[in-house]
Amino acid sequence: MIKPKAYAQAGVDIDLGNRVKATLPRLLSKTHRREVLGKIGGFGGLFALDLRRYRQPVLVSSVDGVGTKLQLAFAMDCHETIGQDLVNHCVNDIAVLGAEPLFFLDYIGTGKLDPQVFSGIIKGFANACSRNHCALIGGETAQMPGFYRSGEYDLSGTIVGVVERSKLLDGKNVRPGDAIIGLASSGLHTNGYSLARKIFFGKLKWKPHTYVPELCKRIGDELLKIHVSYWPIIHQVLKAFRSDGGIKAFAHITGGGFYDNIPRMLPKNCDVRIRKGSWPLLPIFRLLAENGGVSDQELFHVFNMGIGMTAIVKSSRVKEMLAFIRARSQRCWLIGEVLPGKGRVRVE
Repeated sequence: MIKPKAYAQAGVDIDLGNRVKATLPRLLSKTHRREVLGKIGGFGGLFALDLRRYRQPVLVSSVDGVGTKLQLAFAMDCHETIGQDLVNHCVNDIAVLGAEPLFFLDYIGTGKLDPQVFSGIIKGFANACSRNHCALIGGETAQMPGFYRSGEYDLSGTIVGVVERSKLLDGKNVRPGDAIIGLASSGLHTNGYSLARKIFFGKLKWKPHTYVPELCKRIGDELLKIHVSYWPIIHQVLKAFRSDGGIKAFAHITGGGFYDNIPRMLPKNCDVRIRKGSWPLLPIFRLLAENGGVSDQELFHVFNMGIGMTAIVKSSRVKEMLAFIRARSQRCWLIGEVLPGKGRVRVE
């Protein structure tokens, strides 16, 4: 009789981890790029940047997590969408600078490794990386018994991209008179879940499986909608409008909403006015507004309110750009303008 290994008895099954990780090459094959060297499972991921494509390449990096949206994944036993959320969020954070995503690395921490859950998360990573033409070149999975509750885990991801220095979007060319275009979100994306959960599951006493007529679906399914990746449309907009200065800047509307994110791309002498009612409010945000007892100002500070990305554009190109974006199946609206000011946002 084989004696159980002491480490496995302590809660860390190395053999199980190795068996699960053996499936990674197949799962990650769709994310391969020709610049990737080596193989999955090495001490470090290898990526040979093709310097012939750039005069002055600038590497752009970002790291993030999914936050308390994970609680919905646990409750609904749905894990593939969470993997896509993480990749897309990270991609958007560097896309606003005009950076092409190159490669992604992940971290998964859990008490006990569940092969089905692990496979779902990795499939989500792989699907999103493939759609963004981004290589998934490595990661870390840590089994930490006693650190996480049963059935729970945490995720983080790191993305690295590249942009030509002369094409870096930093907002320095934004001027009063420029227009603000808002690109539609799918819902909450990955921010504001602590407040949303308090309203829906605390105040209203709903459960994740509660069917909500206004949404035509269960509240858990609505809250698990995938965070949109805007890189495909941003890439096309940059190709069509960057050369003549038609596109000035982008802002990813994540944690901090409109008030904290748009100023990150504003010169100190400019304000932005966002006009409420200039786009249709998604039902999920109407429910939050009607049931939360939260001021409009806080709603626009916590949630994206249906706008996942904003673009600052030359006013003379607005109609052309709106038509260009809509022709590529991305909903968008003219939602505001740039004014003289001190680098602040006003929602009116």
